[in-house]
Amino acid sequence: MAAIGFTHHDHSCCIQNTVDVADKHCKQAGLQLTPIRKRVLEILLEEHRALGAYEILDRLRQENLGSQPPVAYRALDFLVKNGFAHKIERMNAFVACTQPGEVHTPVFMICRECDTVAESASELSKSQLGRTAKDLGFTIERIVIEAEGLCPNCQDATAS
Repeated sequence: MAAIGFTHHDHSCCIQNTVDVADKHCKQAGLQLTPIRKRVLEILLEEHRALGAYEILDRLRQENLGSQPPVAYRALDFLVKNGFAHKIERMNAFVACTQPGEVHTPVFMICRECDTVAESASELSKSQLGRTAKDLGFTIERIVIEAEGLCPNCQDATAS
């Protein structure tokens, strides 16, 4: 799968498809995709870059959807717990999952200039780490790989 954050694509379709998957999953699992949770997911999808909780809260405040930090944190916790968003540990920020509803090992490529985040899945990384962990008697519960560099747009800008 291509890393969506760095590729040209139908952005409105990207947003709608992911929200539809989240809505369907929530209905099947008996969960509520509340208007706030849905809007936070849409905000993450609109940007394709890592956003901090306070950036999201500022957007919610501007839209009169909440002004207290727990509003954003609760929505983000729900989205991460249910696989609709990921936390980018290095940045203490969040990004929408580009493969919601699929079990995968996310690999994040993070542009150090513009903070654009592209997500891809790497089964190779999972299998290599799995073998190493098994040899050490370690049980892996979660894998997140974060790579920092320059996205194509920022590479083009520095080359000019």
